[in-house]
Amino acid sequence: MNKGIIKADHLSVSYNDMTALVDVSFSIPEGSFTAIIGPNGAGKSTLIKVMLGLISPDSGQIRINGVLPQKLDKRYLGYVPQFKTMNREFPVLVRELVYSGFTSSWPWAFGKEKNAIAIEALKSVKAGHLANRPIKNLSGGELQRVCLARSFVKNPSIVLLDEPAAGIDAFGEADLYAMLENYQQEHKATVIMITHDWQVAKHHASHIILLNQKLIKFGEPEIVLEEQNIRAAFGHLGHSHPYRKNGIVNV
Repeated sequence: MNKGIIKADHLSVSYNDMTALVDVSFSIPEGSFTAIIGPNGAGKSTLIKVMLGLISPDSGQIRINGVLPQKLDKRYLGYVPQFKTMNREFPVLVRELVYSGFTSSWPWAFGKEKNAIAIEALKSVKAGHLANRPIKNLSGGELQRVCLARSFVKNPSIVLLDEPAAGIDAFGEADLYAMLENYQQEHKATVIMITHDWQVAKHHASHIILLNQKLIKFGEPEIVLEEQNIRAAFGHLGHSHPYRKNGIVNV
């Protein structure tokens, strides 16, 4: 797990003269579970979009397995977006949404082969029974399972998630992380996830990227979650009332 599968080299990104990321460098180990944390406006979603090849940096670069994201075979990547970016009223069935992750295009014709691929992915997250349900009829937890199935449908070696636990209850959140960890172990996959939950970062991640436009710290949780790093990123110790022990912030 020492090989760096995603490497950022002096990455800087801006939008309409607004700075998003400044001179960010890190190397994410293959097979790791990396959490991206930081305050609102820190550049977390921008970083994910650069990894997906949706945004080109102003300077510097990211390489995935030595390849620029725009040139990477997208079969290597699975992506779970934020709920708020999805139109729940779009007239689509669960199995159609899941299969769209296989080709990154809409499956206008849906035969037995496509159906089998979608069902298999849904079964991997214990959601096979949802296959023929319209997405507008799903609960938050059900939709999250469907989105996870969509990201798993190609058996990607890298899974990117943008605040996947937002809008689901504690039981759904626990299931989400269990399914992620099972997938990671089974496929030896690399997981990169944005989260606002420091407990998740501390207890589930092997590595943390702490951002506030600039990289504050990258490394293992016990190193990144030290008080001086949290203060540098947030200006305070956050709203979850963490306590300090031996110089390390406990949340």
